[in-house]
Amino acid sequence: MARMHTKRHGKAKSRKPLLEKASNESGLEKEKIEELITNYAKQGLGPAQIGEKLKREHKVLYIKQATGKRLMEILSEKSLSGQVPPDMLDLMRRALRIRNHLNVNKRDTYNRVRLSRTESKIWRLAKYYIREGELPKNWRYDPQQAELLIKGKA
Repeated sequence: MARMHTKRHGKAKSRKPLLEKASNESGLEKEKIEELITNYAKQGLGPAQIGEKLKREHKVLYIKQATGKRLMEILSEKSLSGQVPPDMLDLMRRALRIRNHLNVNKRDTYNRVRLSRTESKIWRLAKYYIREGELPKNWRYDPQQAELLIKGKA
């Protein structure tokens, strides 16, 4: 896939190992893994941190192979997924950090360009999530609302 703001193509790829049967090194069963996921989500951890914690502390390398479901599927079944998708929330955090930086450093043109690129990614992703039905049809990105949303999460 081509990069978003350059004409280069990426060459590095991450491939999961081909396994006939899910090898669960931790020895945990499905129910226990799902229970751990819900406990971590209730503690306020995001999906990336939950996956990382399961890998490090419980030796669950691939959640989908161990449970048969993806992490976000498990979170949405338990209604713990949140109103805004996590990748969009990360982009909103980045845009907020850049905006705060630009309020102090008004002549930083490099980061002004980065802010416009980040916000264009947010708008593009918002169109996708609205089309897929994960965001409401009337959802719009507003930097002030995003700041309130992120401060409420943190």
